[in-house]
Amino acid sequence: MTRGLEYMWAGEPPETERLWGEHIALDQIAAAERGYESCGPAEQLLWERLSVFEGAFGREAVRDVCASGTLPADAIQTVLDRLAPLALLPVDDLFDGEDGLPRYWMPHPMRAVGARRLTARGDRWAVLLHHRRWCVKVARRASDWWQRGRQFDARDLALRELPDLAAAMDPTTAPLSPSAEAETSVEIAVSLWFLWVACGRVAEGRARLRHALSLHAGPPSARALWLAAFLELESGRPEDADPLLARAWAAAVRDGDERCLSLLAHLRGATALYQGRTRAAAAEFREALALMEEHPEFGPSRRACWVGLALSLCRSDPEGAQEALDQGDLDRESRRAWVGRDVFAESWAYHVRAELGAWDGDRARAAEYARRALREHLRLGSAVGAACAAELLAQMRAMDGHRDAAAHLFGAVDLLRTSVFESSYRPAEYCVATRARGEEALGAPLGDPDLREAYEEGARRGLFTLSGEIQGPFGPPVAG
Repeated sequence: MTRGLEYMWAGEPPETERLWGEHIALDQIAAAERGYESCGPAEQLLWERLSVFEGAFGREAVRDVCASGTLPADAIQTVLDRLAPLALLPVDDLFDGEDGLPRYWMPHPMRAVGARRLTARGDRWAVLLHHRRWCVKVARRASDWWQRGRQFDARDLALRELPDLAAAMDPTTAPLSPSAEAETSVEIAVSLWFLWVACGRVAEGRARLRHALSLHAGPPSARALWLAAFLELESGRPEDADPLLARAWAAAVRDGDERCLSLLAHLRGATALYQGRTRAAAAEFREALALMEEHPEFGPSRRACWVGLALSLCRSDPEGAQEALDQGDLDRESRRAWVGRDVFAESWAYHVRAELGAWDGDRARAAEYARRALREHLRLGSAVGAACAAELLAQMRAMDGHRDAAAHLFGAVDLLRTSVFESSYRPAEYCVATRARGEEALGAPLGDPDLREAYEEGARRGLFTLSGEIQGPFGPPVAG
């Protein structure tokens, strides 16, 4: 607590209290107390219960978390409407296509008052349990949206609710004991697999899952171990992914989780591809397709398996890679009525099409597909994919004589990797080979004074800026 309220007219700062990482003036808390006292019993009860939310919330969340016998669900709407002008701020964080229902945020002074009163009433632990169950529901909904092709909506939902989901993924915030709620924390982390793997939050997902698993009393589920292995691979640690893969397979057999076997085959394929073992990767992706059900309810899609197979073949068997893409397109068309577009798989399919264009000597076509891959990965937030696509595009630009443009891209890629990954991170062999070919096509090392200036300029501008500026000459638009 900071002294100084009595000296505020002398220019001293007011007395404050540190709450949720911020200094809150005590006069603001006192004003919130007066507002609380002016409310009726129902509004006070809802005020207290809303204090468990870490971020913004909507009416459905309020019903799920705050309704109980003394505050029935059918009364929540009326009480919320009366309370909102007194204790809440409206928030405009809806994403495209979402119903335009109002959402709110409770400022920290109001939240502090509510939290203290909730604890004094003896209801805090019960409401926190309701909050954690609501977080499980949100994570499952986001996962379902991802599987059904609403991938940007799934990402936006998960990111918007991440303050609350993050609290629920920490077992030490559980009302009983960390071990009692660790399973809930693990389930939420696993449901959000796409946010960590496909949307560029690998380090965060790895840290949250490892923390939850460290407090988990029983044996981890096969899917939790699968995700742990996947995050090790995406972090550039394939040697750490292998033992987790073996444990995940044993857990799947132990639990009778046959659906997880296809996930593990896909991940073994991704691991082999990362290590440059393309023949083994192709075999594993084929195994994943043989094991995967028609409409997988969790994890990478069949489309992702076809694209993985095509990536494994694109530099050694271009006809086989094209056939895999064609089969993936047929597979996707037969499922279009049930699911939407798999943007993550499609962004990697653009990599394959770029490689096939380069194989055919059509550098304009290859560059256009590489640019599409870059933009799609950036839209999703995938640093791994964006870096790989940018290096492939840099190779095409260098081969066409646009050395400065290629150096710009290399500079932006290196800045991205150093800002996202640890210093020990090593890209996949596929990406390493792409980078080597691109630098060879430059005809001079990046230390060359002219190229170095372009390289540093690219690092300053970044991939988002460069991806919007890069245009032809790529030739006419290409289909697909």
